[in-house]
Amino acid sequence: MPLVTPLSPDHDETTKELADFFNETLGFCPNSVLTMQRRPAISRAFINLNKAVMANEGRVTSALKRMIAWVSSNATGCRYCQAHAIRAAERYGAEQEQLDNIWEYRTHPAFSEAERAALDFSLQASQVPNGVDAEIKERLYIYWNEGEIVEMLGVISLFGYLNRWNDSMGTSIEDGAVESGEQYLGKHGWEEGKHNGSQY
Repeated sequence: MPLVTPLSPDHDETTKELADFFNETLGFCPNSVLTMQRRPAISRAFINLNKAVMANEGRVTSALKRMIAWVSSNATGCRYCQAHAIRAAERYGAEQEQLDNIWEYRTHPAFSEAERAALDFSLQASQVPNGVDAEIKERLYIYWNEGEIVEMLGVISLFGYLNRWNDSMGTSIEDGAVESGEQYLGKHGWEEGKHNGSQY
């Protein structure tokens, strides 16, 4: 069981609107948001930040943003967010070869050098202590402008919040996210862990 029980997607009109928004993006409303909805100001702020961070304003595609989220969540160990990020990458147009080989992004030919620089940035920015250094900065500036780097760090930071939220909460993972996690991450040992709803 999670630390706090998520509200039902039909709890009230505002919660139904949240559920409708996420049904379009993920195919279901995340239990994380349904837990935040116990304090509606938090869920509203999260949704607005999520929309701003995931908006496309440059060359950082929706698919790349979700792969950045996956690398960040993988670095922090949040199984819930790993599955959500890979599902969202799939739904937002990541190439099948990239989805199948995300663990090998540094060497697999499905990833460009620009994508590798972005994903390495995500990995280093998500570690504690933070691993962003002059070499990461230099690689980023070869391929990306400052606005695009801000977009990337927005994704990394958003998922830093979500990784803390969901791992501490033990948020129960939804069936759709489990399917994506098993399909793309299972061969590397991904499992639901505390997010299967029976660990607490």
